[in-house]
Amino acid sequence: MTVSIEDVTAAAERVAGHIRPVALAPVEQGAWGPAEGWLALEFLQYTGTFKARGAFNFIRAHREAGTLPDAGAIIASGGNAGLACAWAAARHSVPATVFVPETAPAVKVDRLRRLGAEVHQIGTEYADARDAAQKHAAETGALLSHAYDHPLIAAGAGTVMEEILQARPDLDTVVVAVGGGGLFTGVAVSALERGVEVVAVEPYGCRALNAALEAGAVVDVPVDSVAADSLGARHVSSAALEWARKDGVRSVLVSDEAIVSARQALWDDRRIAVEHAAATALSALTSGAYRPRPGEKVAVLLCGANTDPADLTHGRWAASDGA
Repeated sequence: MTVSIEDVTAAAERVAGHIRPVALAPVEQGAWGPAEGWLALEFLQYTGTFKARGAFNFIRAHREAGTLPDAGAIIASGGNAGLACAWAAARHSVPATVFVPETAPAVKVDRLRRLGAEVHQIGTEYADARDAAQKHAAETGALLSHAYDHPLIAAGAGTVMEEILQARPDLDTVVVAVGGGGLFTGVAVSALERGVEVVAVEPYGCRALNAALEAGAVVDVPVDSVAADSLGARHVSSAALEWARKDGVRSVLVSDEAIVSARQALWDDRRIAVEHAAATALSALTSGAYRPRPGEKVAVLLCGANTDPADLTHGRWAASDGA
């Protein structure tokens, strides 16, 4: 799988007018040391994550090519890609079938069903759901999509970086969480083309890209992190490794404790409730895993908010003080 800047710009044309443009929120001076920063609020996207971009681009491209079957689309997903596939399929008036691990959060499974998807919960990891989805696609003739490892999916994800750069053409660095590598690939294609550096952030317990860079090849890794429901791919795409090897990309690892702390801080300070995958990117800065240069202009991509916010409140604001 290869992805080019031409793929990303073509995707931007397909999704224009069908997705919500990303909003940027400035970070107060000194929050990230000597850097100037912005939060890219992609969790406001349809279905709650960036995944809507790739899913729409994938289905629209097949519709344009005449290769979208009446049986619709099928995908294996930890939840977010399935939500996006179901949403995009509905926008094109075709059915969607989604296979998710049994560990997928109930909030995501419930939303899948509300979007009209047929949902199958199989196994404990993404790989289990993937194998079942592949078998089902072969039996039904449905179009098999992928959570991250497809050029149309990655190119669609990269459209968010196109919008960030339209808003901040002077940006120096973008910080993004990495799971299977679809978002990272699309973002890197767009960013590196314009001379913007990319910081790829993973939990220690889900370090598929970092391990691939270390090994010099795509390798399977164990999955054990608080962010595993979104970032728990056993391996990254070959395209992600290809782009991660380029100049201007830095791979960093963060602890689960740092992720939980960053997620809590977003709620405490800004009343933003995101999933742990989104907080993973921010935690690179708040934990010091990535330290920007003085004057560096940095955007952190908050990629999703399909989460149960109950654990963020700790009951502290449950009772009204009458104010």
